[in-house]
Amino acid sequence: MIRLNLILLVALVLSAMVTVQVQYESRRLVAEIEKAEADARRLGMEHERLQVAKRAQATPLRVEKLAKEQLHMRPASPAITQYVTQTGMQP
Repeated sequence: MIRLNLILLVALVLSAMVTVQVQYESRRLVAEIEKAEADARRLGMEHERLQVAKRAQATPLRVEKLAKEQLHMRPASPAITQYVTQTGMQP
């Protein structure tokens, strides 16, 4: 009878230790999932912010301004348009 009680006691202690370990691991994994979800939300917000900034940088007015200032371009007009013809070729 004492042997059976000792076996049951050892089984109970082992079961309790396994339960504690499983609960600890479960809580650790839940915390890790919550951290990953927070990172995903943060990255999503950053992505949206960058998309807005990208759209703001590509406005036609800004492109035209950069073309004039940095590339020294100007709008085409008939006065500055040069037409090139190819001679010697038959259609």
